[in-house]
Amino acid sequence: MKKTRTHFLLCCLISASAFAQKNVVITTQSNALVFEVDADRSLRQTYYGSKLTNITEYPHIEALDKIKPGSDDVYNKREAYVSSGTISLLEPALSVTHSDGDKSTALTFVKSETKRIDPNSTQTIIFLKDDIHAFSVKLNFIARSKEDVIEQWAEIVHQENKDIVLNKYASANLTLSGNKFFLKSHHSGWGTEMRSEEQQLLHNIVTLDSKLNTRANLLHSSSFMVSLDQPATEKTGNVLAGTLAYPGNFRIDFENFDEYYMRITAGINNFASNYTLKKDEVFTTPKFIHTLSASGRGQASRNLHNWARNYQLAQGKGERLTLLNNWETTYFDFDDQKLRDLISDTKKLGVEVFLLDDGWFGNKYPRNGSTSGLGDWDYNRMKLKQGIGSLGKVATAQGVKFGIWLEPEMVNPKSELYENHPDWIIRNKGRKEFYMRNQLVLDLSNPQVQEFVFNVIDKTFKEVPELAFIKWDCNAITNNPQSATLKNQDHFYIEYVRGLFKVLKRVKEKYPTVPMMLCAGGGSRVDYGALEYFTEFWPSDNTNPFDRIFIQWEYSYYFPSISVDNHITDMGQQSLKFKTDVAMMGKLGYDLRVNELSANELAFSQQSTKLYSKIKDMIWHGDQYRLQNPYDNNVAAVAYVDTNQSKAIVFNYWMSPQLQANASIPIKMEGLDPQKKYNIEEVNLFPGSKSPIASDRQYSGEFLMKVGYNPEVSARRTSVILLLTAVN
Repeated sequence: MKKTRTHFLLCCLISASAFAQKNVVITTQSNALVFEVDADRSLRQTYYGSKLTNITEYPHIEALDKIKPGSDDVYNKREAYVSSGTISLLEPALSVTHSDGDKSTALTFVKSETKRIDPNSTQTIIFLKDDIHAFSVKLNFIARSKEDVIEQWAEIVHQENKDIVLNKYASANLTLSGNKFFLKSHHSGWGTEMRSEEQQLLHNIVTLDSKLNTRANLLHSSSFMVSLDQPATEKTGNVLAGTLAYPGNFRIDFENFDEYYMRITAGINNFASNYTLKKDEVFTTPKFIHTLSASGRGQASRNLHNWARNYQLAQGKGERLTLLNNWETTYFDFDDQKLRDLISDTKKLGVEVFLLDDGWFGNKYPRNGSTSGLGDWDYNRMKLKQGIGSLGKVATAQGVKFGIWLEPEMVNPKSELYENHPDWIIRNKGRKEFYMRNQLVLDLSNPQVQEFVFNVIDKTFKEVPELAFIKWDCNAITNNPQSATLKNQDHFYIEYVRGLFKVLKRVKEKYPTVPMMLCAGGGSRVDYGALEYFTEFWPSDNTNPFDRIFIQWEYSYYFPSISVDNHITDMGQQSLKFKTDVAMMGKLGYDLRVNELSANELAFSQQSTKLYSKIKDMIWHGDQYRLQNPYDNNVAAVAYVDTNQSKAIVFNYWMSPQLQANASIPIKMEGLDPQKKYNIEEVNLFPGSKSPIASDRQYSGEFLMKVGYNPEVSARRTSVILLLTAVN
């Protein structure tokens, strides 16, 4: 008996060892990403899908491949990281000019290593090398089990006799299998952020990219979803959500091949960016983050939200500060007294921060408009006769925190900085300067500029020790790209982003708890590389609440509500209640003239800030469910459910331009405990109004999810918030 058992265990160990040598399996709670080493020692991705209970069955997948490689196979293999110059004709992840001029690279498997980072996270490293060149690649994967998210990136290094040139250097190749593939992507412009479109991917390459350099990315988003076989819905379908953590030029290719496969190649855009790599220098690509959901887009979104809060977003599990911003109240026209009155209004309103926006600096060229002063970060002595520091003290004395607007990456031609340091500016001396929003971009590839930008932040903290919030703006892209100090201009786009990261890292290390808003002048302005340093982002200058419902809806596919800044402004003809309710679906802020509010409007706003303090944890840290979309329905509905399913907050909005009595079709809830009973109460009513929602009724979670509820939204009741509370 003992001999038989020992023999059985030995056979299992031998079998597992052989399996481990030939296969690399990366798993999360629900999914598995599987690689296999073939007879030629090439690493191939054989599977990405739902996890199998028995790991020894993964090798059987390859035998079921619908298309067998043969002599007429132009794609050859489903390589894990395709290199150019050999036998694969797929879009490469890697293209290299070696030290002897050879442009071919063939990577073979060396070994893999796996280590536990924390109870929920495992890192796998796959080592690849070229057999004829002293060149190697490490493919890195971090699997976050509970979140079903994989972070993927590459490290490239060589020991050749001379420098080599990296012509392309993607973070990842990822192969999906299916009968059809549908891409949900997003295009943008100023005020029209995250416009969504879905297309079937056919036999060509579809590319999402940016060549604009700065993080004020005006065009495409680097976040996307791919549905397999048929378009996914919120609750049904197999869908991959992906995003690249990089604020500079990116490129994501989607390529169909062999009828049943689609390959995603994601990473830094190699446009005008051949990178000369020195011996033993390690080139590390940004992370490509992806999650696979077998139950629709909603679950994919919640996977990314949970991952971001736990692992990527600055202070993702922490708090956020509500604020009053002076921008749409005063624009550039203010002085000490106006700002002190606004600090008092901040206290009266019941929010936590007064944010002083653009226009507080510049003396030789005062910042009285967008054409001058940018880059000269000394407080304006005509506007602020008692200095910027006095405002921090005034705010503190009233129990209000003080925040400030900065745009340290940019410069106006009409500024002392432009006059004194022309070599710090990105421009081509032989060409006419082109100004976007009357400004140019500083050259962050230059260490002197990096020091200057850091010192702008550091100096502001020294002048205002009470500084508790920074709005960091970025309002121009790079034109006529050329660095006055960089020896190899091919490195410009990469070194610019590296310089930005160096500055952000220093700021975070010195001021780790100060929240910062990532702001930019339009378009797809956010990525998870920047959000490692910023607590939140400004999704659009378009604060019309009707438009914001669509904008916030689309951002919510990838970014959690705790990261999204929403302000109530004068933009739009909707009621103050409608504007306030929309702004609550994220981090609440105000850009209103508080002194011009009526008594009822002020009372409502004060009531709203108090309510928000009670429900914000659900919105920031709960699970988000997009219940009914604003595109196809008279009523849009979004819910946030707390982690123990004891409470939920549901936002409902009238979206129809036509005058109709009501929308009577029940809206089905999600995420509740079917066994619990819930009380429904309408909250945030405007003074003097009454709710038709009966607050004394109780419904089971099962009833609310299978049958639904009617929020009584109509053209006369355009915004309704319902609070669901489990009854003991």
